[in-house]
Amino acid sequence: MIIFVSFLHHVLMNLYSSEIQKRRTFAIVSHPDAGKTTLTEKLLLFGGAIHVAGAVKSNKIRKTAASDWMEIEKQRGISVATSVMAFDYADHKINILDTPGHQDFAEDTFRTLTAVDSVIIVIDAAKGVEAQTRKLMEVCRMRKTPVIVFVNKMDRDGKDPFDLLDEVEEELHIKVRPLSWPIDMGQRFKGVYNIYEKKLDLYTPSKQYVTESVEFRDINNPELENHIGNALSEKLRADIQLIEGVYPAFDTDTYLKGDIAPVFFGSALNNFGVKELLDCFIQIAPSPLPVQAVERTVHPEEDGFTGFIFKIHANMDPNHRSCIAFVKICSGRFERNANYKHVRFGKMMRFGSPTAFMAQRKETVDEAFAGDIIGLPDTGNFKIGDTLTAGEELHFKGLPSFSPEMFKYIENADPMKSKQLAKGIEQLMDEGVAQLFVNKFNGRKIIGTVGQLQFEVIQYRLLHEYGAQCKWDNLSLYKACWIESDNAAMLDNFKKRKAQYMAADKEGRDVYLADSAYVLTMAQHDFPDIRFHFTSEF
Repeated sequence: MIIFVSFLHHVLMNLYSSEIQKRRTFAIVSHPDAGKTTLTEKLLLFGGAIHVAGAVKSNKIRKTAASDWMEIEKQRGISVATSVMAFDYADHKINILDTPGHQDFAEDTFRTLTAVDSVIIVIDAAKGVEAQTRKLMEVCRMRKTPVIVFVNKMDRDGKDPFDLLDEVEEELHIKVRPLSWPIDMGQRFKGVYNIYEKKLDLYTPSKQYVTESVEFRDINNPELENHIGNALSEKLRADIQLIEGVYPAFDTDTYLKGDIAPVFFGSALNNFGVKELLDCFIQIAPSPLPVQAVERTVHPEEDGFTGFIFKIHANMDPNHRSCIAFVKICSGRFERNANYKHVRFGKMMRFGSPTAFMAQRKETVDEAFAGDIIGLPDTGNFKIGDTLTAGEELHFKGLPSFSPEMFKYIENADPMKSKQLAKGIEQLMDEGVAQLFVNKFNGRKIIGTVGQLQFEVIQYRLLHEYGAQCKWDNLSLYKACWIESDNAAMLDNFKKRKAQYMAADKEGRDVYLADSAYVLTMAQHDFPDIRFHFTSEF
């Protein structure tokens, strides 16, 4: 009997291991308008998850991107929430998280980066590295996340490819290594030479079909001239020679440590260079990595299930007012209808309808493995950062709420709909895209965000998803900071002195709303025993 159990355990571990090795979970990040959502859509096209590419911003066709499914996203042509999509490709299970590029939604993106094992950064060939890309790269560097760079829009005139590589190294503080190389650009764009696979990919503009590839192991072969002409052949050979001389040879281990970024060139809109990126990605990108919990390091191959909530989305289905909590599985196997421990509550819970995603389309899954992202129906049980386990006491960290930079009082514009407004605010705040504070002095509700656009999105979603109308009252504040102290008398004195500027967050914790940088500095100076925190995780 013991031998049989041991054998069964061995078989299961092999099954887990092979399933985990097939997983690739990554985020696509960029500055707005670099073509991130278009790239996501073309990856889905190759994976067979969708069968026709939608024109992302074309109002005529009215086919919006598969990953931009919220009504406001379709209207504005930008992503305002992270979408999760899964598909199979070449015997691998790919989980893509398409993140918002707009800086007003950066917090959603920062949190998403905690749930992925690698990142693809999309850069516009004409604009180069932009502000938001720099910020996101800082988060990747901090977490040592492996990064691949995709230089998009080569079918338009842009910067010289060598200048772009210098810019990426300088601005993103990472060494680069081109694994494909463009043959001209804009109107004259002929394609790319795939250095990684030693082949020539010739470009024909098409939003729906894939371009022809010619195996070309030796670019000194005179055949090259027949494909791209004399002048371009000569230039390509000189460029490749320069690349081999200047850039270090590509090494997978260096990439996995986050020390070098492979670079690909293409045009996502015209389906070009995307398959090459995907083929290389599944070979070099990491399968699920170990995750650091407070208590210990959790390895994906472990027997016991563990996972954490990194995102909550209200109204995935507006007809049912349902919230979905997104769980990144860190280890073991998740099974439908099994009992799992909600660590913060200290109680066991069962989930009858866990889902996998293709943007808004979702299907019930019976099992999922480390690296997968699943959705659990949420009736108010979860908050961002919650841990689920097979029974172990574990806490995953690294999902903070940042101190907001913009504040407004939120008021009910329709007294008949106060219940709907309260419900809407509660669910939208659970998503973690904005924060709710209640002023202890006057009892008014304050919404804090990192950008102006968030207020518009909240107002729009309250009206269209909850039937509640709100209006905003301006409020001039500098920062919200969470305060705590071991000196109870000093804390009490501070709260009395600053009574007008004291608030409570959703968890009931003390928050000080400083109205200027000077006042905050003075408060820190005058009350040395009080700790001022600028993220909610402390």
